[in-house]
Amino acid sequence: MTNQELKNIYFGAYFFEETGDGYLQSFQYSKEQMKYFEGAFDFWYDRCMASTAKTLEFTTEATNMSFDYKFIWTGSQDSFEVFVDGLAVDIRYVKDLEKEGTLKWTLPIGKKDVIIYLPADATVLIKNFEINAPYTRAEKKEKVLWLGDSITQGYGPLRSAETYVSIANRLLGYDIINQGIGGYVYDKKSLMKMEDYKPDKIIVALGTNQFGSETMTDVEEYYETLMSIYGNDIPVLCISPIWRGDQPEQMEKFVDFCEKVKDIAGRYKNVKVVDGFKLVPHLSEYYIDNLHPNCLGTENYGRNLVEEIRKIGF
Repeated sequence: MTNQELKNIYFGAYFFEETGDGYLQSFQYSKEQMKYFEGAFDFWYDRCMASTAKTLEFTTEATNMSFDYKFIWTGSQDSFEVFVDGLAVDIRYVKDLEKEGTLKWTLPIGKKDVIIYLPADATVLIKNFEINAPYTRAEKKEKVLWLGDSITQGYGPLRSAETYVSIANRLLGYDIINQGIGGYVYDKKSLMKMEDYKPDKIIVALGTNQFGSETMTDVEEYYETLMSIYGNDIPVLCISPIWRGDQPEQMEKFVDFCEKVKDIAGRYKNVKVVDGFKLVPHLSEYYIDNLHPNCLGTENYGRNLVEEIRKIGF
């Protein structure tokens, strides 16, 4: 499969570039946005090019597939994963892989839907995708732009297919671009018009990294900027911050901040609000560090979010 053919089954990218050694690199931000991150904070810049929520998805009767990969940046040690007809059939953890190599899989006989999840908190390049039978591109529903912080990017479960976004999207079938970045906040400067890209819906899940702010100006200006770029008719979903237990002495202040976020977002007629406190149990067993949900927490988050989305008709 050529890189051009590979793009047809590659989801989650805004645009692609080919490296000098023939690898395909995908990007979920525009060049202008990445330039902003480069000048703002190295931590954000590294993560704005990660393989966050990037997937290869297709239907096939193939029994063998493979591709070459190369890591050019690694954050946390999550995984490559293969799902067949909605079930995980193989997990390759980043910690067990060389920086560059080839991944091969044997698939069950018969027609099936295949999803390959690329690592969420690493930047992975791929090339030379091979498959031993014809394939068809997966069918997707609405184009959705997902905006968020490390929880949305996928840190916590340490498995790329078990981020709350991945779990939710297996049920929702959106064609997503995930612009979640570790450590991110309501920052209007990162919101820029993306040429030739117009999402059908937008999901915003931010706030937990800035509840100590003295004012809500950043949140207010973020939504104003979002509306100025995409208009007041596009459906937007605001997920207020989920529970966190790492700073119990700050809980009252955190709850107050979350309520204010919901109030600001709810002022817009095109924005629906989901209370994040209802999505993940308020117990440390559901978190890796009392801040980022682990696999158990993200499973609750993703599935409960889908129920809320369906309930409110987003």
